[in-house]
Amino acid sequence: QVQLVESGGGLVQAGGSLRLSCAASGRTFSSLAMGWFRQAPGKEREFVAAISSGGSVTKYGDSVKGRLTISRDNAKTTVYLQMNSLKPEDTAVYYCAAKDGATSSRSPLYAYWGQGTQVTVSS
Repeated sequence: QVQLVESGGGLVQAGGSLRLSCAASGRTFSSLAMGWFRQAPGKEREFVAAISSGGSVTKYGDSVKGRLTISRDNAKTTVYLQMNSLKPEDTAVYYCAAKDGATSSRSPLYAYWGQGTQVTVSS
């Protein structure tokens, strides 16, 4: 089992920045690929970013490329999402997720999920 706890969400003005963190416990963190997804009210869950177990491979959703950066610190068993140049359309609940094997943009492949953290971007 893997426990994931997100933090760092909040209210920010358009153009601002936030850094989300996801602390993991319960399994060897360095063996897990990690991902961030988001879900806005009335919309389906959307892939945001993913990173391989060692951190050498990253993937991003088209809507966030160039603005959001995923990273991880295996010593701290934490994955981060640096969010810059935020837009009102980035408003959503952001979820951290973990999976064995390679990175993926497909949410059904992730076995472990956090509770989510709200990000609200005002215009």
